[in-house]
Amino acid sequence: MSQRPLRFLCVVIATALGSTSLLLPAAEALSTSATQSIQGQRYKIAVCDWMILKRQRLGAFQFTKDIGADGVEVDMGSLGERETFDNQLAKPEVREQFLTAARELKLEICSLAMSGFYAQSFAERPTVPRMIQNTIDTMKLMNVKMAFLPLGVRGDLVKHPELRSAIVERLKAAGKQAEAAGVIIGIETALDAAGEVKLLDEIGSPAIKIYFNFANALQNGRDLHAELRTLGKDRICQIHASNQDGVWLQDDPKIDLPKVKQTLDDMGWSGWLVIERSRKASDSRNVKGNFGANTAYLKKVFQAR
Repeated sequence: MSQRPLRFLCVVIATALGSTSLLLPAAEALSTSATQSIQGQRYKIAVCDWMILKRQRLGAFQFTKDIGADGVEVDMGSLGERETFDNQLAKPEVREQFLTAARELKLEICSLAMSGFYAQSFAERPTVPRMIQNTIDTMKLMNVKMAFLPLGVRGDLVKHPELRSAIVERLKAAGKQAEAAGVIIGIETALDAAGEVKLLDEIGSPAIKIYFNFANALQNGRDLHAELRTLGKDRICQIHASNQDGVWLQDDPKIDLPKVKQTLDDMGWSGWLVIERSRKASDSRNVKGNFGANTAYLKKVFQAR
């Protein structure tokens, strides 16, 4: 039997039985196929599905293919006051559609994002362990090794240092969950790089790393290159490679991407550069134009041969 009918049969059986483990071969096939499609690239370029207005929507993959990026950071779904994310990927038939779309378009799902915590409190929500486990379970089923966790405005450790102990304890617990599953959770904080090193040391888990954001350094007047070097290659799992909205990356006077590449090269870092913002103010609603331009420039700088 060919692979396609076999995968289809697995989906039918898994859906009928309510089982998810039967879908793992499809996830493994996705990983192999997509990796081969961009093999040899030290740096790979992705977009956030919620920022291209396609949160957990299949259309994110064709959009990504159209603009020439290598992958998608897929969101876990909205949170609001729910006990956990509105995660449609928990449904086997939906999950298989996403895996199939990525495989057929030769794209990768570089990470799953818990973007709901941009506005919700990681320190105070009572069902955080369930949310973390839901994310990890989805990662395993989709063969995704990286998750993005922003501590957000209500977990800002500069403005709310009183939350530090609660956040550290929850991240220690999340680290144990991630370690058991063999995945990484990348956190975005408001701290400077030295502060993030201390935070990681306090958490003490190899499964908790920093998801670096160029904009956090630039908007707070920090030396982007010094921040990267302070963290070092082993503490940075992925990078949101954009600045605040206003101009495209190629026109941004605050960031010298060829120099950033040299810094990352010197550090020995490699991985995913995920575009979040840097939309042109005069044409902010032109999603394809903004993300297409930033993708093209990142590829020109980081993937030139």
